[in-house]
Amino acid sequence: MNPPNPPNSMPPPAGPPQRPARQIRGPQSALTDFLASQGINANQIRQDADARRAAARASLQNGGGDGDDDAPSPEAESEVAPARKETKAQAAKRKKEEEKAIAKIKASKQFQRRRKQYGSDDDMSDEDEAARAIFEESMAPLPGQMENCELCEKRFSVTAYSRAGPDGGLLCPKCSKELGKEEGSAKKKRKIAAGRARRQLQSNLLDGIYPGAKDLMTLCIETLAKNVHNADSLGDLSDELVDKIAAILSKKRLMTPETLYLFLRPGSDTVTVYDAAKLTSDDFIRIFQIVPTVKHLRLRNAIQFKNKVMDHLLGTTVELETLSLHGSNLIDDGRWDQFLTEKGSHLRALKVYNTDGHFGDEQLEMVATHCPNLHRLKVCHNQKVTTKGVHHIAKMPNLTHLSLELYQQMPFLEGDLSLTDVLDSTGAGLRTLSLATIHNLTNNVLKDIHDNCQNLSKLRLTDNSTFTDDGFANLFTGWLNPPLIYIDLHKCRHIDAAEPRENPNRVGLGSAGFEALMAHSGLTLKHLNVHSCRHISREAFENVFAEDKTYLEMQEIDISFCQSVNDFVVGSIFRSCPNLKTLKVFGNFGVKEVKVPKGKILIGVPNALGMQIEGTEEDEGRVI
Repeated sequence: MNPPNPPNSMPPPAGPPQRPARQIRGPQSALTDFLASQGINANQIRQDADARRAAARASLQNGGGDGDDDAPSPEAESEVAPARKETKAQAAKRKKEEEKAIAKIKASKQFQRRRKQYGSDDDMSDEDEAARAIFEESMAPLPGQMENCELCEKRFSVTAYSRAGPDGGLLCPKCSKELGKEEGSAKKKRKIAAGRARRQLQSNLLDGIYPGAKDLMTLCIETLAKNVHNADSLGDLSDELVDKIAAILSKKRLMTPETLYLFLRPGSDTVTVYDAAKLTSDDFIRIFQIVPTVKHLRLRNAIQFKNKVMDHLLGTTVELETLSLHGSNLIDDGRWDQFLTEKGSHLRALKVYNTDGHFGDEQLEMVATHCPNLHRLKVCHNQKVTTKGVHHIAKMPNLTHLSLELYQQMPFLEGDLSLTDVLDSTGAGLRTLSLATIHNLTNNVLKDIHDNCQNLSKLRLTDNSTFTDDGFANLFTGWLNPPLIYIDLHKCRHIDAAEPRENPNRVGLGSAGFEALMAHSGLTLKHLNVHSCRHISREAFENVFAEDKTYLEMQEIDISFCQSVNDFVVGSIFRSCPNLKTLKVFGNFGVKEVKVPKGKILIGVPNALGMQIEGTEEDEGRVI
């Protein structure tokens, strides 16, 4: 026992003063603030989870045994009792909050407007059920709560990015990702299909197939072309329909050795392949084996039609009347000579395209000697034909169709003299004449055409920088030839890199030549192409397509890169050509806001509207 302190003794020193205890709290996150505003805290969530676990263990113990084993142990009973007590309290609290929310909904203006929308009170007699339905719609799980996935039924934590399922429930991240892939794939397919449809529309416009309902025959042909791999034969289809199917397959690059046999019909006299790039030499030989009666053979991109195939043809009894080969540049001159010598007497039409360094002057001489019945001759994109070969064409007096596109340039005088001989001997019988990419021809050739050709329906003189406007005016003035149906004079214009706008000598098709052309053939023309004839003035266009001028036969016009064309000129063309289908105006920046009549196609508008516009204006005679 300690002795008491003496009276005079000092008290023990006091310790530091005791401060009241306080809680230190850090900053709260946005999620914590949100949960607190909704009356949710971590302790409450933990207690709910403990209660669910306890209830689950109790249910397992109640259903896990028989007899006395069903009774829970004292420890389990002591654990479940508080959980049940908490669950009942929470249920009562939730029910109270639900009733409060429903009452608030019934008193809201939105609910009152909904009642008025349904009319009388009888239409919405149970207000509690209606308010409860609105309440249930708005009771979506909040972020941080646990929910069962609608698809896989797995529990997951709800986030702000959880997405709804097909039936209104929520999806777990895995199911959300899979659903997103499916929807993205479908959306991508729709986008690709829309782009394909748009490109197909543009392609159809450039091919002359206009928008609108297709006839039954066209739909059947397209369906057959799409499913050609399932076809065994084309049956008794006419040659015209077979030709359409072949064109569609070639455009889609579907002409293969497997599909070629559909077009090889024994007894037929015509075989046409518009794209033979995928065919081999054996496939071409098969044509003569299956169709020995073929008379008219037309092959484009026939790269593998070479000496081997020509040797086989020479060894058969096939007597071709029409031979059209495009891209067969592997046939040497010796094989051509042998073919023309042995088979040339039967030929009535010979077309040779893109043969590069083969089929030159010597072969044209063979044609003049061994092909007396030839009526149609076409030699295009050939690098070996010179003025000497052109002279041989003058020895073919029976020609009715002549087309030349030569890349071996002829001197001025020699070129004129060569074609003068040709036109003197064949001009009277020519129905069509095409002289393309022969740059050095002069007005002498235009004069020879004027003097010798009096039965032409089609004329093409293109890519020339020496013809003059006066030469064209003299050609069409007083010409005894009947009005033309088709004329193509594109790229007949002055070329000068130093002064491109200066044209003192009036080179190319200009205003005088254009007006003389339309005065001669305007009433019968169906196709007019003056592409890049930039020396035609605006006044000339306005005079030709004036209010008192009408061209009922005109269907296609190309006035691209004619600098004087504007909205007024285009509107005048639409008015003067009521049956016009297509008008091309590429490169004409004066065309801005023209009104296109209904059913007409304007291609090449230089603005954001795109390359083509189909008219919707009812007034077809309106001028801008």
